[in-house]
Amino acid sequence: MTDETALLSSVPTELFIGGQWRPASDGGTLDVNDPATGMRLATIASATPNDATAAMDAASDAFPAWSRTPARERGEILRRAFDLLMERADDFALLMTLEMGKPLEQSRGEVTYGGEFLRWFSEEAPRIAGRYGANPEGSGRMIVSQHAVGPCYLITPWNFPLAMATRKIAPAVAAGCTVVIKPASSTPLTTLAFAALLEEAGVPAGVVNVLTTSSSSDVSEPILADPRLRKLSFTGSTSVGSSLLKQAASGVLRTSMELGGNAPFVVFEDADLDAAVEGAMAAKFRNIGQACTAANRFLVHESVAPKFASRVTERVEAMSVGRGTEDGVDIGPLIDQDALDKVTSLVADAVERGARVLAGGSAVDGEGTFFEPTVLADVPADADLMREEIFGPVLAITTFATEDEGVALANDTEYGLVSYVYTESLARGQRMIERLDTGMMGLNVGVISNAAAPFGGVKMSGLGREGGAEGIHEYLETKYTMTPDPFA
Repeated sequence: MTDETALLSSVPTELFIGGQWRPASDGGTLDVNDPATGMRLATIASATPNDATAAMDAASDAFPAWSRTPARERGEILRRAFDLLMERADDFALLMTLEMGKPLEQSRGEVTYGGEFLRWFSEEAPRIAGRYGANPEGSGRMIVSQHAVGPCYLITPWNFPLAMATRKIAPAVAAGCTVVIKPASSTPLTTLAFAALLEEAGVPAGVVNVLTTSSSSDVSEPILADPRLRKLSFTGSTSVGSSLLKQAASGVLRTSMELGGNAPFVVFEDADLDAAVEGAMAAKFRNIGQACTAANRFLVHESVAPKFASRVTERVEAMSVGRGTEDGVDIGPLIDQDALDKVTSLVADAVERGARVLAGGSAVDGEGTFFEPTVLADVPADADLMREEIFGPVLAITTFATEDEGVALANDTEYGLVSYVYTESLARGQRMIERLDTGMMGLNVGVISNAAAPFGGVKMSGLGREGGAEGIHEYLETKYTMTPDPFA
């Protein structure tokens, strides 16, 4: 057997409910395919509403004991999971590349990044704290304590199959919550393999349950309607997130929503162009441009736009397209045909409205869903890709003349996840922190994600934060207790 075949044969293909691997209640299955070839990688169980109820039963039954498990013990289990993941980093990287398509080196980077959430929250678990003190009137004592919110439903996207799972599971488990996680149907294998790893690390039965399905709405509906559910965390499109918020409202659920983005990448006239080009390549082409944090609109001062465009075009023309498992590949396939059609349509619309193609610009002929790494210049403000997430390897440049104009263009979107700014002026950098309407900002850097930092956006980009000291509080409730004055 090849390494790929051996790896795929080791991945569980059933649902994980209450510590048991089991088929779907109706025997249903779904296929998982390699986007680079269209070939089937595996056939796995496709959960039904009955399976969703069973998973909620398991999470609810496990919650009382798990929430009372000492925080140190919860943290040590997460630390064992981190150690196991690092030992098997190559296997997890290859698995992600097979089902999602990203180049293998980038998958290795995701293993490192995803693992850091396990390590970070293993250390945060024993630091959950409250406070005690006299009330201002001196008539009693106030006790403020933190408690696990309860069973959680976690919905993860296809583009970062490991990191999105660890970013949600780790803080929930650290806080004492139990979870039902539903990975995207395009890339469920990584989550199934990770669930097996968690079981090996010592996570008790029912604490983590995995539902894979071809019908997300059918599975989600009974979970969201279950009064035992207390928390919903979702990463995905704003339209789906908005729909889920409406469903969560009936149960008054705690929610975390990491939704769409339309990130501006602003290059001022005093920017270090070498650094800006490096940052642009990372912010745009990492993960084939399929990231909510990907730079979507490159707003470049008119005085340096020609040089910037020339340099990024040279870099893009040197990029290699191919299956992510191949050596030297920079750009893998888009996730599916719908994604390829969308990118093709956005580029065609921009060109029709006057944009110039400096590199790429077309889908790649042959098997798989590949699109050429592309640079567009003179992109007009009314082009569709200036308003919509591209989610592909397309770098679209437009220009501005003044700082105020650059800020206005950057903020001209309903989204507010992340922005990128390149300037050598400390004062301007500080102004951008205050003036740009985003939850995160990269100042002279093109990659911002870190397990120790709060990840999240404003406006239509979502609610809540993942990672950092803030991340665990998304899974905790604050309780206030008043006691009499002990000296009265």
